[in-house]
Amino acid sequence: MSVGGIGGGAMGVDRIMAMRQQILEKNQALSRANQEVAVPTTAPARTTPAATDFASTLESALGKVNAQQHQASELSSAYERGETIDIAKVMLARQQASVGFEATLQVRNKLLSAYKDIMSMPV
Repeated sequence: MSVGGIGGGAMGVDRIMAMRQQILEKNQALSRANQEVAVPTTAPARTTPAATDFASTLESALGKVNAQQHQASELSSAYERGETIDIAKVMLARQQASVGFEATLQVRNKLLSAYKDIMSMPV
């Protein structure tokens, strides 16, 4: 193994890191351009103030979790297609969706447990 081979490897790493930095800069420029031109994709469902009952609160929470999972799926698909998306952004969206889903699952489990406790109470 020669010293030139080691130096060539280091130069290759430097070149790869420079290319990565260029990709990140282009991604940031695209993000800024998309934010300037962004049009909301969904209109608000209601114009009345948000209801405070349990059913609507639960429905809203489930909708948010679903939206996070959909966004994570779209980012993953875009990354797999080779679009200029930072892998950290993709992984963060996937983790947020995962945490939201796990929290929803735990709430469901607690609700089922409470229902079973109520149903087993003597009248």
